[in-house]
Amino acid sequence: MASDGGLSKFQKRMRAIPVAARAAIEPALMKSAGEIADLQRSMAPEKSGKLKASIAVTGPGEATPPYSQPGGSMTMPFNSASITVGNTDVRYPHLVEYGHKNGFNGSEVPAHPFFWPGFRLGRKRALSRIKRAIGKAIREAK
Repeated sequence: MASDGGLSKFQKRMRAIPVAARAAIEPALMKSAGEIADLQRSMAPEKSGKLKASIAVTGPGEATPPYSQPGGSMTMPFNSASITVGNTDVRYPHLVEYGHKNGFNGSEVPAHPFFWPGFRLGRKRALSRIKRAIGKAIREAK
């Protein structure tokens, strides 16, 4: 039988890489999203605790809570996660994040950013974790 010079072994490995990478991404993605959500909860103003409790992590194939910010209710595609704030009871997170002019007695309510600063603080670590997981999956794919 003629040798193919290792081509079949190479082709088998190339077919295994996307499968292994997809399988490795989800745990790293969910762990990173959880850490970012924890950062956001620690930065959220604590008045009644409802705002902190409304910060949710939604995994692949799951639906985000209705009335959540940013984006409202939607089903997450595979290999993605979403961190949202707000639900049917808490529909004011954007007012807390950005502030507004029409507070009680016509006063201005200052912004108390917590969502985007928490995201920015955790983004670099999350990207590193996800890249490491993909790299490890590629190296170990057989």
